[in-house]
Amino acid sequence: MKLHQSNTTGLNMFTAYGEGYVAVNHEKHQKNLILLPESIILDWSTATVSTLTESDMQKLLGLGTEIILLGTGERLRFPVGALLRPFAPAGIGLEVMDLQAACRTFNILAAEGRKVAAALLFD
Repeated sequence: MKLHQSNTTGLNMFTAYGEGYVAVNHEKHQKNLILLPESIILDWSTATVSTLTESDMQKLLGLGTEIILLGTGERLRFPVGALLRPFAPAGIGLEVMDLQAACRTFNILAAEGRKVAAALLFD
């Protein structure tokens, strides 16, 4: 599915997604990544939802964002609860959703100027 952009010049945005890929500014990606409005982190983790570690989540805590969208692949799956606990005390919202919803939500929040990150896990 192609996504349409509003006035988001200079920001990283998801421009498309489909089975096994996302496109950021029209560049296709098929591996786990973290997208921020001003940068992209391609070597975040090789984990799946069931193999996420505390180290993977610590990287997310250090991004300096107010909200993190954790895209868990083609369907919504929750990581182990202990991995989610550190976010609320740190003042960071963590929303778990499927990959497609994470892409759409990121674009809206980034366009609003929010400090958001999308951390995507591919199946």
